[in-house]
Amino acid sequence: MNLELPLPLIDRIVARALEEDLGAGDITTEACIPEEQRAVARGVARKELVCCGVPVARRVFETVDPSLRFEAFVAEGAKVAPKTTLFSVAGSACAILMGERVALNLVQRMSGVATLTRRYVDALPAGSSTRVTDTRKTTPGLRLLERYAVRKGGGKNHRNDLGSAVLIKDNHIVASGGVRKAIEAARARAPHTSRIECEVDSLDQLDEALDARADIVLLDNMDTATIEQAVRRTRGRAMLEASGGITFERIAELARAGVDAISVGALTYAAPAVDIGLDFEV
Repeated sequence: MNLELPLPLIDRIVARALEEDLGAGDITTEACIPEEQRAVARGVARKELVCCGVPVARRVFETVDPSLRFEAFVAEGAKVAPKTTLFSVAGSACAILMGERVALNLVQRMSGVATLTRRYVDALPAGSSTRVTDTRKTTPGLRLLERYAVRKGGGKNHRNDLGSAVLIKDNHIVASGGVRKAIEAARARAPHTSRIECEVDSLDQLDEALDARADIVLLDNMDTATIEQAVRRTRGRAMLEASGGITFERIAELARAGVDAISVGALTYAAPAVDIGLDFEV
């Protein structure tokens, strides 16, 4: 059992995806393939990638036909070479064909996120304690899968949803009348177990956030020189997160500047699906 992928949640995603693709049946398979035809199909990496999502592919095939036999060959989060077999599925050829596209769509998407995340994490300097994290810029309906893929790629997760943490953004600051007012209002209302994070876009706002005792300060769209100044000014009084305009090329310099976390929306919104094929044997 994979505790990171709760079956009730995964099954809802799988059911929606299968309804979208298979709701009206599969007229090609029904017309061309005898019901009794058996087959073995192998999920094969076409390029180097970080494997992720094989348990989800399993649930797709098991949902289409519980009698299908599924076997995983690669651990989640493992980096594999081209032509590596990730999994196999055996049984009814019709059932395999009906689940093929949905299973591949999900595992390709998740492996794509994990592969891109690993690239960013590997760019950190050796021995760095800086975290590379995701954001809420996820595909609607697939956040659970994409955030799991970030973890399998070696990254960390930011807040999962609007109810899981206090994060005061620029529009909250404008609407509430300033950094200090927003932080004080949040602290008065939030549970005592919740830390207060506030976004700032200048060193003056940083000073205001620190004076208001923010626990975490998000340094938004700052160049590296300004972030270095922010680290010196903060002197460990708050956790610092760099965000906005983060490119792969900046990861190492931002870590060396001394931030605690670097949040990268591109891990999910810009990750391309990787190429994984399903090779049939009958």
